[in-house]
Parts: sequence; C-alpha cells; structure tokens
Amino acid sequence: MNKKISSITLLLALITGGLVLLGYKFREEGMFPLSEIHKIDLKKAGLKIEPNEVYNPNGISLVDALVNVGGCTGSFVSDEGLIITNHHCAFSAVQLASTPENDYLNNGFVAKSREQEIEAKGLTCRITESYEDVSDKILGSVANIDNPATRLQMINNMMKNIAKEAEQKDPSIKAEVSEMFIGKTYVLFRYKTIEDVRLVYVPNRQIGEFGGETDNWVWPRHTGDYSFMRAYVGKDGKPAKYSKDNVPFKPKKSLQVNANGTNEEDFVFILGYPGRTFRHRPAQFIDYQAKYVLPYTSDLFDFQNATMEAVGKKDKATEIKLATRIKRNANVMKNYRGKLAGIKGIDLVAQKQQEDAALAEFINGNVEVKAQYGSLMADIDQLYNLINSDANRDLWFSQIYNSTSLVNVARNINIFKNALNQQPVAQKQSFFDNNIAKLKQTLDNIYNAYHIDVDRRIFKRMLMDAVSFTPNQRVTAVDKIVNRGSNNEAMIDSYINDTFGLTKLKDQSYVFNTLLRSMKSISDYNDGLLLLETDIARQIAELKPEKDRRDGVLNKLMGDYVNVKEKFLNKGFIPDANSTLRLTYGYVRGYSPADATYMSPYTTIKGILEKGATGNPDFYYPNIIKELWNKKDFGPFAKKDLNDVPVAFLYNMDTTGGNSGSPIMNANGELIGVNFDRAYGATINDYAWNESYSRSIGVDIRYVLWAASKIDKADFLLKEMGVKL
Repeated sequence: MNKKISSITLLLALITGGLVLLGYKFREEGMFPLSEIHKIDLKKAGLKIEPNEVYNPNGISLVDALVNVGGCTGSFVSDEGLIITNHHCAFSAVQLASTPENDYLNNGFVAKSREQEIEAKGLTCRITESYEDVSDKILGSVANIDNPATRLQMINNMMKNIAKEAEQKDPSIKAEVSEMFIGKTYVLFRYKTIEDVRLVYVPNRQIGEFGGETDNWVWPRHTGDYSFMRAYVGKDGKPAKYSKDNVPFKPKKSLQVNANGTNEEDFVFILGYPGRTFRHRPAQFIDYQAKYVLPYTSDLFDFQNATMEAVGKKDKATEIKLATRIKRNANVMKNYRGKLAGIKGIDLVAQKQQEDAALAEFINGNVEVKAQYGSLMADIDQLYNLINSDANRDLWFSQIYNSTSLVNVARNINIFKNALNQQPVAQKQSFFDNNIAKLKQTLDNIYNAYHIDVDRRIFKRMLMDAVSFTPNQRVTAVDKIVNRGSNNEAMIDSYINDTFGLTKLKDQSYVFNTLLRSMKSISDYNDGLLLLETDIARQIAELKPEKDRRDGVLNKLMGDYVNVKEKFLNKGFIPDANSTLRLTYGYVRGYSPADATYMSPYTTIKGILEKGATGNPDFYYPNIIKELWNKKDFGPFAKKDLNDVPVAFLYNMDTTGGNSGSPIMNANGELIGVNFDRAYGATINDYAWNESYSRSIGVDIRYVLWAASKIDKADFLLKEMGVKL
C-alpha cells in the first residue's frame, strides 16, 4: 500500500513538474470571501490590475459593480443602472409579465426606450455595502451555555439583534449576519436594496434557453443565457418601490465590456454570490445526502414536472403559468442526479471516511486534543444515526407545502387566523387591517403557479409516499385518512375527491373577495384542507423541540469539527459558500471528462446549426441565426482562429448555484462573459472540487453582443455599454 502511494506521489510530482514547464497554471480551490482575498497572490496567477482595484474597502473597486438579483448575481454595465445577468435569472419576472397576447417568455423582449421597460415583478437588487466580523460577540454570549438547543437559539437571536442594531444605526441599509463556518465564524453584512427593477432586453427563448433540459448541466453548450435589466430609485437617489417617476440608479462602479473576449488559458475571475457548499462536513453528511436528500428530491421533482408538463399541454395560459416552476424543478432535479453520480463516481463517502479516520487517529494520539475533542467523531456518528432514523418523514414535511399549492394556501390562512385569534379583542381589527394585504400578496404568489389538476395529482403522490413510511415515521394527518378503510389508495382517492370538490380555496376570486373580506368571514370559514394542514402543523410543532436539539448539537459539533481539522492539517480553510460576496479565479480551459475524450473550451454558432439538424425541439433556433451564419455576418465579434462567433466557453473556476449571472472578467477586470452553469461532472462542486472535473460554463460576451446587434437590433444597448461597432 505504501509503495503504491509513493509511486502515485512520484507520478504526480513528475506530471506537475512537466505541466509547469509547459506553462500550465494551477489554481487554488475556493470561493474567497472579501476578507480572504488578500491571502491570494492574484498577480502571480495572472491579474494585470492591482488587487485593490478588485476590492478596496476604503475606495471604489470592481466589487461595487456587483448586485444580487433574485438569488442570482448581476453586474452594472453602464452608469445608468443597466445590469447584465442570466436569462434564467429573469425567467420568473418575464413569465409574470407575459400573456398569450404578449408572450415575452417565448418571443423575447426589447425595450427601445426607458418608457417601454417593464417592471420585473418579484425581483430586487441587493448591493453589498460593507462587512464586519462579529464572531467574538456572538460566541462570547454562549460561552457558558451547555444546552445545545438553547445555545443555538441564543446564537440565532444574537445574529438577529446585531443585524437589527445595524439597521437602526443606518436605516438606509438592510443588515444580515451570515454564518461563515457553522458554529464558528459569523460576519455582519450591510446591504443596500433596490426595489424597482425593470426588464430591458430578454432574448428569444430559443436563444436564451437553447438546448433546454437536454443540454442543462452539459458541455458542449450553446445557450445564450443572458438578459438585461435596469435598477431604478426615487428622484432623491434612495431606494423606492416601482413608480413611473423613479430614475435610473447611478452605481458607484460599472464594468467595462471587452468585445474581444478571451483565448484559451487566459486568466479570468468571477465576483458573485455563490449559494451553499458543504465541503467541510464529515462522511455522515455526504452519506445522508446520497441516501435520502438527493434521490428523494430528484424523484419527486421528476414526478411533479411530468405532471405539470402534461397539464400544461391543455392551453397556452396554463403552460406559461407553470413554466417557472417546471424550469426550477428541472434544474434542481438534474443537478441532484449529477451530484449523486459524482458522489458514486469518485466514491466521495469512502474518501470522507478515510479523512475522518485519519482525523480520529490524530485526536486520539494527542493528549491535549483528545481531552477537548475525544468524543467528537462518536458524537457526530450518533447524531446522524438519529437524523437518518426519521429522514423520510423529515423530507416529506420539507416538501408538502411546496408540492401542493392549496395546502400551502391553507397553511398561510391558518397562520393568519391563529395570529388573529391571539390578539386582544380591542386589537383584532387593527391586526387584520395591517396584515391582510401581506397575506393576499403571499397567496397571490402561490396562485400564480397553481392549477387544480396538478395539485390533485401531486397531492396524491405525497399522501401515498407518507403511507409507506415505517412505524416510527408516521404522518398523523395521513393516517387519519387511510385508517378509515382497508385500501389505502382508495381512501386517499376518496379523500382528495371530497376535499378538493368542497374546498373554496381552489377559487382565488372567492378567497380574495369573500373569505378574506373581513375578520368574521375568515374566522368563520373552515374546510377539510384547513383541518388537514392544522394536523400537519401540529405534528411539525410537536417534533420541533427534538429537531431544535439536534440542530443545536450539530452546530456545536461542526464548529468543533472544523477547529480540530485545522489543527490536524495545520492550516485554515476558506469558508463554505453562503450567498455572500466571493471571488474565484482560474483559466479558460478544456478538460477530459472520460477516457479518450477531450472537450475544447469554446463552442460556436456552427454548433447551434448542427444541434438544430437533429430535430430535437430543445434545439430549435430562430431562422435568422442560420441566415446570418451562412452570410458569415459576424460583425466584429468573430474569434479569428475559429472563424465564427464563440457562443459559450469553459473555465476551471470554483462556482456553484448563486453564481448564475456572475460577471466573468479578464486580467484587466473587463467583462468578457456571464457565468451560467457547470459541466455535469462539476455538479458535485457543492461537496468537492477538483481541477480534473470541475468546469464552469459562461456565455461569451461576443455572442451576447452579436445577438443583441444582429438579431434583436439593440445597438442602443451596445452604445450605452461603450461598445464600438
């Protein structure tokens, strides 16, 4: 075994040395927080501008051009608040703006003037203003607390209080304390939130979503996944809700667009808001994901999408109504199945088990460390045995409200009714008046993606799943239904027919105009769905103390796990991603995902035509693309060595969900693309990153500019961005 390891080490050393001689540049794993950027030698990696031009806490830098928009990343590309992000990041807002008569979702949209720009409903922009480490303040407050649930509750309360204090000191910002390392490190972020965001330019869906689910998480890719929005503020320059009187936001910084793009092995970097990663977790966590979370969620979403797609064929309005939910489900489903394949492909659980075994050996071999962490690994194992014991029911509870719209409607009405009933008699009317609009807005968002046939079918699936759970994982509300007879499915079918037939919740007009008309009308109303939801909520509440205890134990254990691992490896770690602003860097580079296979780092318009010839509907494209390509009408946007316009490109940067829409910048800090996806093998990035298989995908700025100019006649946008034709 040792000889084998030595041989591998020698081989790697020889390969590494050879690659260095060939000019092959290595990069570090990590999505670096702003506080950690100074630890990277970006100049050595290839950055040509000064690092403080990327991030400067005492001045203006590229970071000031970044925004978080709708859970994605975007960047300002003009001093008039123009934002570039992904097509899929604008998708929900485009859906809400679309009708069968004005089908922007499929046909695209170009606002030729400011007056034509459309409100991007549901989207806001969040800009990072500053950050501050508050770990000592938070952990100091719980230093003498032994009860895990109490400790975690106190941490959460302290996080909220610190954020509240920051907002009181500066009412113009929104504050949030983020947990950088679970149970270990906490940072206060101050954000400016812009509430008025408008759609400016969204390409035809056959461009913005070219390849559909066939190509999702796949390379080669030819998707024009881009869109443009604009941020607006009040005339006083302060954030304000949508109004025709608002004016374009003036950002501190906007990115310069470089229409020349990149070449292979060019240095590139990304600033963005990556979602969640879990690389500093033990083997038991990965095993839990692989056995429960990933297969359950992907299979459920597969069923939901098959149901919605079948129902959506009935009419155009229903298809548009369900489009965003289908798209989100499909993205998660393919991602989760990619993660499952990745975990198995690199045997990640076994790798983590080996790492943890080495860590346990270190703990037991050091008297001082053992005194502090001696039971750590056994405690982690014991906790996950408990978590696994009722994982099926826990996951069911986590999905029941999102899966069935009317159960979610019932939940929100029950919450409102319960809160109303708890008010003193003299304050009931005031509570109703002050909160009914918010309830209606919440319900309206649910009804926007609701269809009764979809609900009935998915609801049956959820109930049938619950029936199959082991005795220690029973769902009380479902048992009440099936205990009435001997045939579970027959009892469930009968219940759904009766309940959905009688409930008034299926009629949004009745709910808004009658049920929610007054305190009396909402208090008097009851039906089977409200009663079912009451039983579900009651059981969740009964289980909550134990869940809180487990979460508290996990919080402490994971903090200890990272602490002792840092001692063992004698180095610090970059915190897992958590939707806070990060930097990652790398190089434009292809890769070999399988034996005898090499993936080049660029795709071109030619590939769009080749895929279109297969007859797959996901590969349909606007005819003008072929016409322009045949004429070689590329304008100034062709890549000379390809004699074509590059559509998408690969790079070895460390990205995850939330990096969608992130600006890809060159060594001079200029925009040369927009990040939108990862190769299928890189879906495992949330758990592990490796140079050999981790590749991210961006839309090349040359394709964005070519399509905007040649297809959608949006030269006015190129002019606004300073691009010369």
